Amino acid sequence: MPETSGSIGRTPETHVIDYRAAERLLAARDPRGAVKLLDSVIAAHPENTAARLLRARAFFAAAQLRPAELEFTIVLEREPDNAFAHFALARTYQRQARPEQAKRHFRLAAALDPNPQYLKAAAFDS
Repeated sequence: MPETSGSIGRTPETHVIDYRAAERLLAARDPRGAVKLLDSVIAAHPENTAARLLRARAFFAAAQLRPAELEFTIVLEREPDNAFAHFALARTYQRQARPEQAKRHFRLAAALDPNPQYLKAAAFDS
């Protein structure tokens, strides 16, 4: 595969460093910076579900809801039992005013993991 200007000198080790740096940027409330770092990681390793989940979280934090939805959906295609991804996708739908889709994924999250936050959001009693 030919190298692009963004991948010249990039190694698997560099991608790990970028991933860890993206985690720190997201924690420091710089989601756009995290996305920028993760773009090259995912370009080199599109199968890396952890990087996609982190990028989805960064998109969500940056209020880029459509890209967040897409990334969370890709994660769930690969890991349908990922309770956090269901919960995060539900929150994404909720912020897009799509309550029925949100409710479905809140309930899937709660069914997969009885985390109190997931159970509360699922609102099984309503």
